[in-house]
Amino acid sequence: MSIQEIGLDVAAGTLRALGDPVRLRLLHELAQRPGGESCVCDLLGLVELSQPTVSHHLKVLREAGLVASERRGTWVYYRVIPEALQPLSALLASMAEVSGTAQDCR
Repeated sequence: MSIQEIGLDVAAGTLRALGDPVRLRLLHELAQRPGGESCVCDLLGLVELSQPTVSHHLKVLREAGLVASERRGTWVYYRVIPEALQPLSALLASMAEVSGTAQDCR
């Protein structure tokens, strides 16, 4: 996948959302849960932050299109959207592939 295929703005927005250690940890923890889903109440123990702050970080991930949310009673459940991570994953993997050697640049 090329940067043109995913789009610079989309890639930058996704990386910005993942640029915070708390959001990266929350996304990782969500992905490890059965079905890639969890209630905010279950995520509170992972970070030493208040419920409104954790909800804010999850909102940023939702606005970036990385997670979806669903209200069930008084709690909101979040789940990972794997399809949203796949283009970024492919883009980063393509950057890890080196063609040629440094001597070829001369």
